[in-house]
Amino acid sequence: MPRPVAVLSRAYPAGARTGWHRHARAQLLHASTGLTLVNAADGTWVLPAEHALFIPPCLDHDVTMHGLVAMCSAYIAPEALAAPLFGPISGCRVLEVSGLLAAALTALAEEPVLYDEAGRGGHLAALILDEIARAPETPLTLPLPRDPRLRRVCAALMADPGAERDLDAWADQAGASRRTLTRGFRAETGLSFGAWRTRARVLRALALEADGQAPRAVARAVGYADPRGLGLAMRRALAAPP
Repeated sequence: MPRPVAVLSRAYPAGARTGWHRHARAQLLHASTGLTLVNAADGTWVLPAEHALFIPPCLDHDVTMHGLVAMCSAYIAPEALAAPLFGPISGCRVLEVSGLLAAALTALAEEPVLYDEAGRGGHLAALILDEIARAPETPLTLPLPRDPRLRRVCAALMADPGAERDLDAWADQAGASRRTLTRGFRAETGLSFGAWRTRARVLRALALEADGQAPRAVARAVGYADPRGLGLAMRRALAAPP
């Protein structure tokens, strides 16, 4: 594909999954409808509408669809990521998608695959790169620690985010002291254990809502007595209205 940006559109049914894969190019994964959950070695990301995940080149990842998903992905050649437009790229980032970026992605997807780089296609590609570079980042991410003891706790919490164990019980499951658990989470994820667990619950709640579950059932599934309590947790975890 001898073009700096290639955009492809595709629709997925609810519950579809890509399986683990990687791309030689960077990818901006944007779903205009539905919700997608992306897993990689270093974290989990949830993408509601009007958000996109920037994925660096050659990073293994797996995407699961919640609800009917209309996806429009941009694949960006590594040489197009050079400074000064893009700074150092260290990992995945969840970005807010502006109306201009969404429209440019849709428009370039409708251009010929080998679009005229000096014409409309080339102008749209340049606009997409500019909008990605300036898009604000959001906290819809769940960073994963590298310590295998902490990973065991993360796996258990992601499997059952509503589990009501206290900190000592989680430390026992990890095979570590309470102090090691709390310090490890802070050092490796940038979040306290409690904040990490709350974010795990919030991200699972977003996925369950996209699957069409009732608000009260969603709240109980992730450890809250009612939707009001979950809503407050969402505001704290995401620093935005739920």
